[in-house]
Amino acid sequence: MTHRFSGRTALVTGAGSGIGRGVALALAREGAQVVVAGRRREPLDETVALIEGAGGKALAVTADVSRAEELRALVAAAVDRFGSLDVAVNNAGVLTGRGRAVGDLAEDDWHRMLDTNVTGVFLALKAEIAQMRTQPDGGAIVNISSRIGTHSRLPGTAGYAASKAAVSVLTRGAALDHIADGVRINAVSPGATATDMSLGQGETEAGRATRMRSEVPLGRVSTVEEVAAAVLYLASDDAASVVGADLVVDGGSTA
Repeated sequence: MTHRFSGRTALVTGAGSGIGRGVALALAREGAQVVVAGRRREPLDETVALIEGAGGKALAVTADVSRAEELRALVAAAVDRFGSLDVAVNNAGVLTGRGRAVGDLAEDDWHRMLDTNVTGVFLALKAEIAQMRTQPDGGAIVNISSRIGTHSRLPGTAGYAASKAAVSVLTRGAALDHIADGVRINAVSPGATATDMSLGQGETEAGRATRMRSEVPLGRVSTVEEVAAAVLYLASDDAASVVGADLVVDGGSTA
């Protein structure tokens, strides 16, 4: 095990489950002190317990990423507790109105995806950059986009695809804007991953495994740990010259 993040403070949004929790655990295993954020306290406390049970340090902070003041308070809490903000992973995201064509998509579903997936990343970037640009060593930010967006589209996911395409483009623009500030920004775009989001309506994990054998060239979903490994690479000094990348982790679906 390497310790690429020893002495560093990392922030992960949407860390109560799925990819966010996996990233938080992986960062802690490699030495980071981790601030986990989300809208519900109970799953965040579970993530903290997993980190602390393995000997790591963590802090849970409830925050709604669509609210600028809550994100500013989140960053302040991280700095107050651990002294800096060195890594941020903007993972919080939602998929609503699944299976509905654009003409049938409810406006509430559209606004919720844009508010969380796009505005949430924008506001998180603002709060994180404001802190990182004051630090001598800057920082690294990884936004979680999706293979559904700029890389591919699926029927019934146009709203989600639009929001994630925006994340990919925002990542590249922000990367160019802030690399001179010492803030390095990239994205990871997962495909089908071993989380509830990749399950079809009423589908079991066994059913998903059968479907993946024909839908994904790799023949299976990516594990949360595999996605986390990509995130940690981009956030680490191993990727010191990687700026504005959008790393697709999808088992070859968009190759």
